Amino acid sequence: MANTHIIPALGARKLRDLSADDVDKWLADLARVVSTRTLREVRSVLKRAITRAQARDKVKRNVVLLCDIPQGRTGRPSKSLTMAQAEALLAAAGSTSLHAYIVVSLLTGARTEELRALTWSYVDLDSDPPFIMVWRSIRAGGETKTRKSRRTLKLPQRCVEVLRDHEIRQEEIRHAAASTWQDNDLVFPSRVGTPADASHVRRSFRKVVAAAGLDPREWTPRELRHSFVSLLSDADVPIEHISRLVGHSSTTTTETIYRKQIRPVIVHGADIMDRIFPGGQIPDA
Repeated sequence: MANTHIIPALGARKLRDLSADDVDKWLADLARVVSTRTLREVRSVLKRAITRAQARDKVKRNVVLLCDIPQGRTGRPSKSLTMAQAEALLAAAGSTSLHAYIVVSLLTGARTEELRALTWSYVDLDSDPPFIMVWRSIRAGGETKTRKSRRTLKLPQRCVEVLRDHEIRQEEIRHAAASTWQDNDLVFPSRVGTPADASHVRRSFRKVVAAAGLDPREWTPRELRHSFVSLLSDADVPIEHISRLVGHSSTTTTETIYRKQIRPVIVHGADIMDRIFPGGQIPDA
C-alpha cells in the first residue's frame, strides 16, 4: 500500500518539510481514484510512519493528525445472479477451463482469493461427506481474510463431479506442459501450475459471461459469492447458516455486506445447493 499510494506521491519530500496542506492535497487527489476505506488505510500507514519518526526525533509533530479523511470514490455496487442467469452462466462455462472454478465458487460461496489458493491436499472428494478446507487465500502470508474465514465446507454433488473431471483435465495439461509445469498442488492454477493471476481469471470470466448472454462489463467473479448468498436466502436458509458458510465473523457482517441479497428466512448449504443445482453427468467438452 505504501509502495502504491504513498511513496510515488510523497516519497521525494523530506519528512520535516511535509505539511498538513501537502497531506490534504495528497488525500484529495487519491480520493478521486480509491474508496474511503482505502483512504483510511493509507492515511493510517502514513500516520504510523511519522509517529515512528517522531519517536526518533526526526520530526516535531505528526501533521497527518491535522488532516481529515475525504470521501473516496464510490465503488460499483455488487449484485447477484438470478436463477436463470446462474443456469445460463453454468451452461456457458461447461466447455471452458473456468468451468470447475465457476461451479465451486457459485455453489460454495468461497472468495476468489480463497479458490486461487486452494490446493488438492485440502480437497477430499471421497470422504462422506466430500469437502474442501478453505483455510488459505492469496493474501500476505497466505492467511484468510479473518480467523473465522477458515472453514471446512461440504461439497454439493455437482461440485464433486466437476472437480473429478477437472482433476483429470489438469493432469492432461500438466503432461502437456512437461518441464514448464510448476507443481504447487493448486486446484485452479495457471496453464503452467503457478498461482492464477486475478486479472487473467477476470478476463476468462468475462468471456463466459458474454457467452451466457450477459453483459461482461456488469459482472465480476466476486459476484458469484454474492449470488451464492442470494440463492441460499431465496431458498429460506437462515442467515446464521449463511454467515458460517461464507466465513463471516458474525451475522451483522453478512447483513451489512449482503443486505440486498438477504431476505427473511427458515432451512442448509450444500444440501440446499444440491436441490437448486441437481448433480448429473458432466457433458464432454
